[in-house]
Amino acid sequence: MKTEDIKAYCQSKNRAYEDHPFGDIPVCYKLNGKIFAQIYPLEEERKITLKCSRDAGDFYRQVYPGIVVRGYHCPPVQQPFWNTVYHDRLPDEELLNMIDHAYEQVLHSFSRKVQKELETEPSETGEEECSDLEKKKRKKN
Repeated sequence: MKTEDIKAYCQSKNRAYEDHPFGDIPVCYKLNGKIFAQIYPLEEERKITLKCSRDAGDFYRQVYPGIVVRGYHCPPVQQPFWNTVYHDRLPDEELLNMIDHAYEQVLHSFSRKVQKELETEPSETGEEECSDLEKKKRKKN
């Protein structure tokens, strides 16, 4: 899967937005200030680091050894909760499932009240970030 397609998919998640807290690389995707994906768009090393549950992280590392590894950038205590994926060697559908899981992990880290707010569409006049897909949908209405 191409990096631009991955970025577009991350951006399409409800209330997700792109951020660059560490400089140009990695390109981070956040939900309400929390990172769920970090994309490293370098041609020589195309990878994405994704938030995950401990069980899902272990599962993917066992099924795809060498393609899915512990989050290389994390301190050891956080590594079980992040996977680095060399996405050019992974089936596209599996990568999209992993991105969905990462987004859900961050969404469910918030209180139920905040989750409910995040699951609704941003208001027309709100300050919230929204994806290009959401902007296009608003223009049509």
